Amino acid sequence: MPAQLLIYESAVPVAQGRHGQRSVEVGADYAFTKSVNSVPLTAVEFAHAASEYAIVFAGTGDTVVPAVILGMREGENLYLGGEGGWKAKYIPAFVRRYPFVFASSEDGKTFTLCIDESYRGVNQEGRGQRLFDGEGKPTPYVQNVLKFLEQYQVEYRRTEVLCRKLRELNLLEPMRVEFNLGSGDRLALSGFMAVARDRIKTLSTDTLAELVRTDQLELVYVHLQSLRNFSAMTGRLTGAAPAPEERLHGPTAQEQAAKTTRQRAAKQDK
Repeated sequence: MPAQLLIYESAVPVAQGRHGQRSVEVGADYAFTKSVNSVPLTAVEFAHAASEYAIVFAGTGDTVVPAVILGMREGENLYLGGEGGWKAKYIPAFVRRYPFVFASSEDGKTFTLCIDESYRGVNQEGRGQRLFDGEGKPTPYVQNVLKFLEQYQVEYRRTEVLCRKLRELNLLEPMRVEFNLGSGDRLALSGFMAVARDRIKTLSTDTLAELVRTDQLELVYVHLQSLRNFSAMTGRLTGAAPAPEERLHGPTAQEQAAKTTRQRAAKQDK
């Protein structure tokens, strides 16, 4: 399976011959996400996710995508409850679309609906929603799944535009966050990027105007604001209040504000 599919193990095309008697029981059990510490996010989700997740950018070269951080360590999802419930009000669309996914042709013009047959909700006992009716036609449930995935694909393409613009303007920089777990124990999380706030101020007036017109500047600042949610992750791990020493390496909002204040004071002294 391609790495970007993350939670999918045995995704195969949905076909009447193979799945004519299959049903899908989808509930509130998200145990299939237990081994991922981040999932992709589309730009349209930023405003919904920013109050509960740290939104970052991950990848290299031309494959940079937004993602939400779910855990401090590899294979750790701190948003997954003991009974498989999701411990946040907003659930990323990447998670909600499971066990379905689109597989694209090499030219990216054709998409095929696939289902992860390893998902325990896929059954032949009639539990949940049938995939095909008695005449062998896709059920309304499958039609709704197709609409959801089609819209997801549209938003994914729009998100690619945002990421291309950020790379083009060289606004992304590597970041690292340190967590203080108490008793001297610390963890460090790296391998992701964030927008460099200082670089935004170097952009030309025309470039800034374009970013405002396309709503991309708003998305940038929503992303930067969301980084504050790193401070709550220790509490998710230990059940305690966030440790005050947790911080991002790279300019935080507070550090940038302090820097600006010092610069203004220096000008006044002159």
